[in-house]
Amino acid sequence: MTTWWPYFRLAGSALAVAAIVAQLVRTLGIAANAQTEWGGHIPTVVSNFFSFFTIESNVLAAVALAVGAVWALRTRGPDAVEPRWLAVLLLCASTYMIVTGVVYNLLLRGIELPQGATVPWSNEVLHVVIPLVMLADVLFAPRRRRLGWGAVGIAAIFPIAWVVYTLVRANLVVSPATGEPWWYPYPFLNPHLPGASAGSVAAYVVLIAVIILGVAALVVWAGRIRASRSERAS
Repeated sequence: MTTWWPYFRLAGSALAVAAIVAQLVRTLGIAANAQTEWGGHIPTVVSNFFSFFTIESNVLAAVALAVGAVWALRTRGPDAVEPRWLAVLLLCASTYMIVTGVVYNLLLRGIELPQGATVPWSNEVLHVVIPLVMLADVLFAPRRRRLGWGAVGIAAIFPIAWVVYTLVRANLVVSPATGEPWWYPYPFLNPHLPGASAGSVAAYVVLIAVIILGVAALVVWAGRIRASRSERAS
């Protein structure tokens, strides 16, 4: 597994990049043909695209997989373990992608978007395939490092910053699709929807925070268990 796992990582990274680019091209094409001023405002469209937690998580996963693959190819010693910075990077990428897969398939799958807005294969890659790739990396990638439980806190930093950024930015942006004076990347964060409120948004934020912390703890735990087994085997 040590010999071919780097290529599995490279393939996953390339697939994530291809899916991101395909969706970005579709999104820019829709903006170019928009009949409204706000729908065709490219800076807003692009910044909105890269404000999705899914996109940011997939970008991080693509980087982490590529960097992990290069490190593995350059470090051939069977007893070598990944450096701590790489282990933390993979922890964060794995946590965010697994959470993306869980949240999408529990809360967002089946929600209709404007016709033609989503590239179907890209959508599945970003929300299903890459989360599974990162889960496989947690469970099977060789030469994993044992991380302390404090790494769970590190994994929580970006999601907290993302929520703050999203909720502050939301009411400063005109929605390209509807012209509403707000834009939220996900409906469960939008308190303006019928039946929604600041309380319901807060509840979802707390729920997802618990999921992120739980998944990060499980990823750290899996790494510690696998490192212990490797140490006993050697």
